[in-house]
Amino acid sequence: MLIDAHCHLDFSAFDVDREAMFERARAVGVEHFVVPGTTRARWSAVLALGKRDDTSVCLGLHPYFLDDHEVNASRLAPHRLGSDRLTEGDDLDALEATLDAHPEVVAVGECGIDARFEASLDAQWALFEAQLRIAKARHLPVVVHCVRANDQVAKRLKEVGLPAGGLIHAFAGSRQQAERFLALGFLLGLGGAATHERAQRLRRCVAALPDHGYVLETDSPDMPPAGFKGERNEPARLAGIADEVAALRQQTRSEVAAASTANAARLFRLSL
Repeated sequence: MLIDAHCHLDFSAFDVDREAMFERARAVGVEHFVVPGTTRARWSAVLALGKRDDTSVCLGLHPYFLDDHEVNASRLAPHRLGSDRLTEGDDLDALEATLDAHPEVVAVGECGIDARFEASLDAQWALFEAQLRIAKARHLPVVVHCVRANDQVAKRLKEVGLPAGGLIHAFAGSRQQAERFLALGFLLGLGGAATHERAQRLRRCVAALPDHGYVLETDSPDMPPAGFKGERNEPARLAGIADEVAALRQQTRSEVAAASTANAARLFRLSL
């Protein structure tokens, strides 16, 4: 059994064949799916998918869509710990209320830092830290988007001290950075990037990870594995990712699938 630990199956890219997409995944052994939220406007679609027996969901505010989020600036002040209630239109306030109303949500995310967008970094950090506080208060794991900011994010996660840990989605850092995240109780998401020959640093890291340190993911419809450049990604491609990870680790696909599945089930507290 395989779990796609991070796939955006609510996105419109799947509107034309969503059920067929699920069937193709099941045909190659992908039997459970974890769908993160990205914007408040999409949470309802994510929650609708969460009604499926084979799908678990997360809710969060993604840094890539910063312009789509409506947040009261006072909510982002460092001294604010989430105890106050703000305007109904505030997305962080809505996130707290929605999490409280939907105990089936397994994590806060996707949230984090994308350092490719330097002009918005201050706002990104404020939004990220607010969501870390929300997750900590509810003992939920976080699903972290971390691009070109591994060291800074690891430092902040250590300072915050999240009791339920989380997932560093689409990890692409060094072995040393991986070890730092693992020491904080985080898992590393391995996907299409690990299948590309040019990603030698990442591939060496994948080979060295402990069995308890990773999950497999596709990030569908994005980040297709090698051989599918420019195509829509989908969970069925997780089988090929598992094969590549197994080859790098000199293990069988069954061993990789068992480890990844156990890790995802533990992190997200899945009853499979």
